Amino acid sequence: MNRKIIITAAVFGILAVILGAFGAHGLKSRISAMDLDNWKTAVSYHFYHTLALLFLSTVAKYRDGLVNTAYYAFVAGILCFSGSIYLLSTRTITRLSVSFLGPVTPIGGLLFIVGWGSLLLAAIKNK
Repeated sequence: MNRKIIITAAVFGILAVILGAFGAHGLKSRISAMDLDNWKTAVSYHFYHTLALLFLSTVAKYRDGLVNTAYYAFVAGILCFSGSIYLLSTRTITRLSVSFLGPVTPIGGLLFIVGWGSLLLAAIKNK
């Protein structure tokens, strides 16, 4: 197992639990139902890719460049995709001007696709 990947996954897992609980309890009455639904989507993808990182730690022993690409793509994807949705969902209470984040969300989604594609290629390449 790769220590760096496990530590990253643990930190992201902790954050996903905290942000999920915060959305369910702290934001429920403070943001619109649509924004709360978006928050839940961000938490879900955050969790999915945290679990993907944990899985990645089991194959990281191959020290393959594709595994490293998947790692960095998943990390950047969580930050861009979920991070931008967290900020966009709370803009009414934070009063932050976050309109520039609209294009960041699909970039995060593209990074998730790159991560999964890299993992696929690593599996095909490794016999």
